[in-house]
Amino acid sequence: MIDKIARSVADALADTSDGATVLIGGFGTAGIPNELIDGLIEQGAKDLTVVNNNAGNGDAGLAALLKAGRVRKIICSFPRQADSHVFDGLYRSGKLELELVPQGNLAERIRAAGAGIGAFFCPTGYGTELAGERETRMIDGRHYVLEYPIHGDLALIKAECGDRWGNLVYRKAARNFGPVMAMAAKKTVATVHEIAELGGLDPEAIVTPGIFVSRIVKIERVATQAGGFKKAA
Repeated sequence: MIDKIARSVADALADTSDGATVLIGGFGTAGIPNELIDGLIEQGAKDLTVVNNNAGNGDAGLAALLKAGRVRKIICSFPRQADSHVFDGLYRSGKLELELVPQGNLAERIRAAGAGIGAFFCPTGYGTELAGERETRMIDGRHYVLEYPIHGDLALIKAECGDRWGNLVYRKAARNFGPVMAMAAKKTVATVHEIAELGGLDPEAIVTPGIFVSRIVKIERVATQAGGFKKAA
């Protein structure tokens, strides 16, 4: 019987190895799998390459992973925000390598990995330092830069609901990079707030099929100071 429900975050991340490339979902603070990031810190893997839209906010989540000294390199689109002091300090002191990738290129490079595409040409970044020394080509009178896929050893994503086969649905903006990251990684772990009975999810609403998901972990919603529950971002 297929059952991808993990007993805990620790169980789901136990085999993460040093030097892994970890794709972490999230767009700003929407859809960040904080519980999985905290679990990765506890697990102890180091020398990681992290792929995310940005480079952490404040001191929690991705910023906490950076602060713990577990990340060697980060690949992202928006490394600096008003509260990105952890990234700033590490980068300026030479303790963290940065690969800056335009957001559309980032999404497409991840998607290409999941789709089995070996490389593709994109006009974004041509003529700038971001193009580096990569191959360029003129196609139909326009200049393009050769881009390569971003493959992950592990993807950490946040979903709203899943079933024991690993099928996932998302909540609004929390979806962001989750679907393409799940396809691009050798192993995908997702948190969910609800676990549906098999067959209980509308097939038309399933965004990430279970074939792309290795483990799911149920987590509670974050309690608010008023005593209620905070909706998943």
